[in-house]
Amino acid sequence: MGWVLLMIQLTVTVVTGVFFWTQLRANRKSQGHVHRDDGREMEKLRMMQQVQLTEPLSEHVRPKKFDELVGQEEGIRALMAILCGKNPQHVIIYGPPGVGKTCAARLVLEMAKESEGTPFRKNAPFIEVDATCVRFDERSIADPLIGSVHDPIYQGAGQMGIQGVPQPKMGAVSRAHGGILFLDEIGEMHPIQLNKLLKVLEDRKVHFESAYYNRDDRNIPRHIHEIFKNGMPADFRLVGATTKNPEDISPALRSRCMEVFFRPLEKDEVGKIGKDAAQRAGFAMNQEAAALLGTFAHCGRDAINMVQMAGGLAQMEKRTEILKTDVEWVIESGHYSPRPETAAASENRIGCVHGLAVQGAHLGTVMEIEAVTEEGTGQVLVTGIVEEEEMGTAGHVMRRKSTAHASARNVLVLLKEMGLWKKNRDVHINFPGGVPVDGPSAGVAMTVAAVSALKGVPVDASCAVTGEVSVQGKVLPVGGVSQKVEAAKKAGLQRVLVPRANYMERFESMGIQVIPVDTVQQAVEKMLLMALPETGEGESAPLSLPMAASGVR
Repeated sequence: MGWVLLMIQLTVTVVTGVFFWTQLRANRKSQGHVHRDDGREMEKLRMMQQVQLTEPLSEHVRPKKFDELVGQEEGIRALMAILCGKNPQHVIIYGPPGVGKTCAARLVLEMAKESEGTPFRKNAPFIEVDATCVRFDERSIADPLIGSVHDPIYQGAGQMGIQGVPQPKMGAVSRAHGGILFLDEIGEMHPIQLNKLLKVLEDRKVHFESAYYNRDDRNIPRHIHEIFKNGMPADFRLVGATTKNPEDISPALRSRCMEVFFRPLEKDEVGKIGKDAAQRAGFAMNQEAAALLGTFAHCGRDAINMVQMAGGLAQMEKRTEILKTDVEWVIESGHYSPRPETAAASENRIGCVHGLAVQGAHLGTVMEIEAVTEEGTGQVLVTGIVEEEEMGTAGHVMRRKSTAHASARNVLVLLKEMGLWKKNRDVHINFPGGVPVDGPSAGVAMTVAAVSALKGVPVDASCAVTGEVSVQGKVLPVGGVSQKVEAAKKAGLQRVLVPRANYMERFESMGIQVIPVDTVQQAVEKMLLMALPETGEGESAPLSLPMAASGVR
């Protein structure tokens, strides 16, 4: 009986030994394949790393100093004031694409590191993330922005996972700890991610949760206990960039950030960027070609792309100079459209007023407002404006007459108060250009145009006006006045009338006369001109227009 048990035991031992010996050979063979495959792949990778194309021109000409950033002096100054002090703040940069938002943020951080009392250390990181493609998993398996926890049940949990240890994974907010997190196109961020980010901004750390975490488990390393207990550090300053308007950004995010506005580049500034890019690429470009480039390129990135294409054409023809004809060919090939001209008409005309507006990325513009009178029933008819607008949320939408339409009604009331209303005459006010106008800021301009048409008196073409009008004849404040004044200056105008509440002392150094007004009567008297005598010479004088007895004060 003992011999039988011994034989059974020996047989089991041999079988077990053969099994493990077979497994060991299989593992060694598998490892051999892995090492051989790894060697082949490493060789392929090294060969790929040895092949490098030339640096794209857009990367080669990227600004590395502040004086290489064209046209954003005020925006950069504001960014410095926010980030270079003892208490830097979160900030959102608004502006069109290709004007230097990312480069400015990088350069300002480097300057902030050298500022007195700054909390940024010399090695403060600048982490750049594109908010449009920040992916995340609703189960919190993967979140490269905020961070996530790799639970033991997930594939690839490794040795710690085998031991049942949940492993926190650092996200971009923690990699930016002590520095700047730059989120490009922050207005496109997913709402769930945005809410997570807002929580991190408040706490300045990331809190992780896991059903597999046990605070009493001694197998869990101390650093993981510390992370679950006190959170992963994420004390950074957020710099978000967007091409959207402020009203399109989450109010919760805006309330936590300062706001800086980068303006669109001017024609000559874009031409300078293109000329500098051509020089760095090894090509000469004369001023005439650079001016044409600035006429059709809408931003610095457009200019660099056009230069790269024109340079390629010149290189094929073995030339070292980019000619005007090269730029013309690029414009035709790329179907580029010219930038809109801002020059204002200089002729004093009856019923024609230079109004001011803000469009796009806070870009001021001069718009023509024209008025005529015709037989009718005593109405003020307006074309070229938004008739109705919607307000509210998706759950509760309210439709009402637009504020531009309401301003037209106020004009009719004021004409009656001035004693100019006639029951058999209509006043037709038009906003040419094809883009519907919305907002109340054209109220004063509409009134001046209507009075000019009814009185047959020309309007001073060297002057522009902005402001909302009330039924009592007061000129009320409006938005974007600085941009409007700048637009009037660029259009060659000499004077601008603005609401007194919008007047600032900085207007005195802008190179254009800015006149504050309180009432519509003041605006009318300053803008309408008396007819010149038939034999007289010199400039027209302002028209003094008395109001009705019960009219505006």
